[in-house]
Amino acid sequence: MAATENALTLHNDISMELPELAPDQGLEAFKDIVFGSVAGMVGKVIEYPFDTVKVRLQSQPDHLPLRYNGPLDCFRQSFQAEGLRGLYRGISAPMAGAAVENSCLFFSYRVVQDLLRTTYYSSAEPLPLPALVFSGAASGSITSLALTPIELIKCKMQVPSETPGTRAPGPFKIIASVFRQDGISGFWRGQMGTLIRETGGGAAWFGGYEGVSALFRSYQHLPSVSSSSEAETAALPLHQQMIAGAAAGISYNFLFYPADTIKSRLQTEDINNTSIAKRQTFWSAGRALWQQQGLRGLYRGCGITCARSAPSSAFIFTVFEGLRSYFG
Repeated sequence: MAATENALTLHNDISMELPELAPDQGLEAFKDIVFGSVAGMVGKVIEYPFDTVKVRLQSQPDHLPLRYNGPLDCFRQSFQAEGLRGLYRGISAPMAGAAVENSCLFFSYRVVQDLLRTTYYSSAEPLPLPALVFSGAASGSITSLALTPIELIKCKMQVPSETPGTRAPGPFKIIASVFRQDGISGFWRGQMGTLIRETGGGAAWFGGYEGVSALFRSYQHLPSVSSSSEAETAALPLHQQMIAGAAAGISYNFLFYPADTIKSRLQTEDINNTSIAKRQTFWSAGRALWQQQGLRGLYRGCGITCARSAPSSAFIFTVFEGLRSYFG
């Protein structure tokens, strides 16, 4: 009897020492994935024509005169040649990519925050901005692995062929071509550029949004948000959410745009030049572009990218926060 009581006491003591798990983690993860996917697809529909122009400006060959004089000229030529449908050509892959990207971003962003709270911070206090920036960077680096293959197909579909009368290949034909030429590893061509862009961009994206939101909250004396369950009580007005999202989008694209330019060139270098004897690396492509066109070449198309990222990110954050608030 005494032995049984001691065992029960020991069992109770051990139970008391176990960490308390956060409730409904599975449900929260499901919300992050679904709401992030919806928000990402809405943002992609808004921004895609601008993204097509950006990729076409970035991927102009070095050995030929520039085909487009700037974003407006690219819009004009593309619309005249292909119409609005041409500006949306290849949207199926990026729509899937937007769903994957944003669901991964919001899900991993929350998971990293939970890990930081469990390890270094109190769960009752809001995380400081440096911790949120770190969470965004970690979220972006994780997301880059899923995003590179989707962006590879997207970029190849967005670049027009130099051969007149040639029908543009569809996504399945491009997937088969990449696999036949480079195998599985070929789908991660440009991974270094995506990793740099998404890691730094994730820090800038979430950091920009959280930083501007914190400024608005401090100005209106609203409480800081320490968890998703408190988001509704400290929700910002709609226009302030959109301003914070727009600032996040501009920060994400401007700061790490050169990495995206090099990535796009690597992923499209074989579209109109099938005689490439040796593939470039990320660093060799960046060095060559710097020597030929300087900083201007690395930032070609940045203006239109920042212009489209502002409304796109504003809608992404607003839709995500709105869905979370509506569905609890």
